Amino acid sequence: MVNRDINFSLWLDFVERDYLKNAFSKLIDNGTINGATSNPSIFASAITTSPAYKEQLASLTGKSAKEKYEALAVDDIRSAAQALRASYDEGNDGYISIEVDPFLSNDTQGSIEEGKRLFTAIGEPNVMVKIPATEAGYDAMTELLCNGISVNATLIFSPKQAQKCLKAMKKGMDGFEASGGGRVESVISVFVSRFDRLLDADLEQEGIAVSKTGIYNAAKIYNLVESHHTPAVRTLFASTGVKGNNLPADYYMRALLAPHSVNTAPLATIESYISKKESLPRLPLEDDVINGYFTKLADNGFDMDAIYAELLQDGLSAFEKAFSEMLETLA
Repeated sequence: MVNRDINFSLWLDFVERDYLKNAFSKLIDNGTINGATSNPSIFASAITTSPAYKEQLASLTGKSAKEKYEALAVDDIRSAAQALRASYDEGNDGYISIEVDPFLSNDTQGSIEEGKRLFTAIGEPNVMVKIPATEAGYDAMTELLCNGISVNATLIFSPKQAQKCLKAMKKGMDGFEASGGGRVESVISVFVSRFDRLLDADLEQEGIAVSKTGIYNAAKIYNLVESHHTPAVRTLFASTGVKGNNLPADYYMRALLAPHSVNTAPLATIESYISKKESLPRLPLEDDVINGYFTKLADNGFDMDAIYAELLQDGLSAFEKAFSEMLETLA
């Protein structure tokens, strides 16, 4: 559940048209969630498997595959934004995110133009534009924020990425404030479980506890973000669903419950979390504890900089693949 006493937000990492028209509002009304996120993989799954899009697709004959996708996505994001608008108006988050074309991850100007175009097309203020945390993406974040468009910086794996996001966001927010200002917010989306899926088998061979790396890394970035004392910028813990092991479905959510943070998760993970008694915050962790863990990894031959680079490239490639496959089905 959302916990406003500690400024903990829970967002649904799922978008699908029939769901938005029915059960989505119930999650908002009962205080389970106060926001939502989407990404190219989520849209690819929804559009290619749900019959809810057939009628609109039939009206888009003659459009390019990307034009069809954008028409579908814009309508879904607008619907979610409208359902969340009351939360937004009372200052209780109320954001829904839409990501720019993943093939623009190295194109600053292209990302800016698409982000502005999508935000304008949706026509709701409570939309965050998702920008991957690449070298090209940081300048795009700044420009969008300068224009009063809230930003979800995504695919963050390393503290260096988070630091660059913070710098870009401050510059953008300062620019917006200087031009008159208004409400604009950002989240730094730290991916969690992918570390453990990549590393656990090797860690087990070295006799190191498994399913901990993603949590310690996320805790490190959370401490970094909080050290900047910027209320309008929060850590968002993403990739918190459990896949293919014996961990409880809400394992990452509970381990990363923290003040002034957001957790976005699939529906099954949220259902598992809310079915149990709410736990106390687990973060922040002491920097000495976090650094001790990563020192142990380094002593055992694990190169975190190489791991960060691999996970970022894998994430970018996965979103590109999902996006390409979806466009092929719409062509």
